[in-house]
Amino acid sequence: MKSIGVKQFLHVRTADHPVYHPEGNQLTFITNYSGLPQVWDLTMSKGWPTQASFTDERVIFVKYIHGTNRRIVGMDVGVNEKQQLFILEENGELMPLTNSPEHIHHFGGVSPDGKYLAWSSNRRHPAFFDIYVQNLETYESERVFKGDGLFKPVKWHPKGNSLLIEKINTNLDNDLGLLNIASGAVTWLTYHEGEAIFDSPQFNFDGDELYVLTNMEREFTGLASINITTKVLSWIDTRKWDLEGLAISSDKKKLAYTVNEGGVSKGILYDVQEERVNTWETPIGVITRLTFSPDDRKLAYVFNGPTLPSDIWELDIQLNRIKRLTYVSRSPIIEPELVEPELIHFHSFDRLEIPAFYYKPKHSKEKQPVVIFVHGGPESQIRAVYNPFLQYFLNRGYAVCTPNVRGSTGYGKTYSHLDDVEKRMDSVQDLTYLVEWLKTEGSADPLKIAIMGRSYGGFMVLAAITHYPEIWAAAIDIVGISSFRTFLENTSVWRRKLREAEYGNIEEHGEFFDQIDPIHHTDKINAPLMVLHGANDPRVPIEETEQIVTELKERNHPIQYIRFEDEGHFFVKLKNNIIAYTRVADFLEKYIGK
Repeated sequence: MKSIGVKQFLHVRTADHPVYHPEGNQLTFITNYSGLPQVWDLTMSKGWPTQASFTDERVIFVKYIHGTNRRIVGMDVGVNEKQQLFILEENGELMPLTNSPEHIHHFGGVSPDGKYLAWSSNRRHPAFFDIYVQNLETYESERVFKGDGLFKPVKWHPKGNSLLIEKINTNLDNDLGLLNIASGAVTWLTYHEGEAIFDSPQFNFDGDELYVLTNMEREFTGLASINITTKVLSWIDTRKWDLEGLAISSDKKKLAYTVNEGGVSKGILYDVQEERVNTWETPIGVITRLTFSPDDRKLAYVFNGPTLPSDIWELDIQLNRIKRLTYVSRSPIIEPELVEPELIHFHSFDRLEIPAFYYKPKHSKEKQPVVIFVHGGPESQIRAVYNPFLQYFLNRGYAVCTPNVRGSTGYGKTYSHLDDVEKRMDSVQDLTYLVEWLKTEGSADPLKIAIMGRSYGGFMVLAAITHYPEIWAAAIDIVGISSFRTFLENTSVWRRKLREAEYGNIEEHGEFFDQIDPIHHTDKINAPLMVLHGANDPRVPIEETEQIVTELKERNHPIQYIRFEDEGHFFVKLKNNIIAYTRVADFLEKYIGK
């Protein structure tokens, strides 16, 4: 096998957020081709895109103002997630719209006539998000809805006199309502008992019906329509997998969405009038960001697979034929070395079946070192996509296993709640049964099994090495939680309620936190530990990392710590990622390498 440096894997660029120009002759998207996510344009008659924005910060999203060449973009500073909104002019200049850098702003769409912009912000109170409308001629803004909760504008009603808004109750539960802009009154459309998500809503042509992805009274998310007047919900597509990413054509006659079949996407086109479903062939991977062309003949989307990193593809709807539009991820050096995973299942302590993707090096040994990578969330799912450092580890001769332990999404409501509050450690115990499977069925060297995870996955790493210390040869924690008590005390105030729904709260569950929190069990750690964190992290404050680093340094435990002053919860700068994963590779080589 050819040995390739980490830089080559990290130099694989990605493309995201495709939007068509209103005239349909150009596709705009975001790519980190220049090293930081920026806006690029692809003219359909030309082969290579051109850069349209030139900033020192990442661009988070881009949308056209209806009927114009002007675009709205979102950016933050130092990955602090305090998004500000700007107009991107044709000459590349940025004009600030929100200009309140200490607050967060969520984009809510441009009115059908192109004159107004909707957004929400926590300007009034750090914990609450109110809704604002901004005049795109005078740039004056007005608060049109005030509420003590997490409210966001989702999209404008086709008539332009009201906004579809969202109230976020938890990460897995929300409500949709119509806000009358003139009166400020809200008509809530999704009254429900129990937990339900209402995602990717789309109005029909007249605006009297709403298509939505929801799991109301179901295990899995299906496609339904809601009558705006009667609020009656009618099912259109129900399957034993979650549906994702609903989009609607300009003429409102076609719907596009995907089926998440155990972490792999299948694209769907639904003809509203004929009630007919069609699909198209794609390799193993994940489809996101579905968007119809202005003439409704094409469907652009992002495809990201283990051996086909993130690029923009396009479906010719009439011919049912796909083609790749962008090639920013192409890398002839590494493409022959990329590995697709095998979907495996193992049984945990209570006989629950747990799915995982298992990647094996191209030249596997009889007994090989393994890196277990645990996803964050925990209301999330590891998917079959390109991951630069996992592919790099494979190239270095390590096998990689990415489990979807109990608590993951994608396998039904019941499964996603199996790790809630005082069931937290059940998901950690799942990892120990994965280790046994790897040793007996997966050709793992029992003395060379490492664990790695980021965010909540970082907690799983720390919990695994403190509560089951004897089975790990090395551990890597990226922006992880070391104590739920201190995490809930210090995370962004608006996020605390959302996280309490999953983790519990200090008042009722503080004693349980103290029992399980890794910070109270550092004396049990045997595995050498590497930790990485961004100083601007608003989700998991950097103190979560530094308090465990201090504890381990005091007892002279093998620990390496990398702190990035210009990163947040995510590392987006290429130079920082090269530093991070070069050091991670060296760390793994020292403890589970040759």
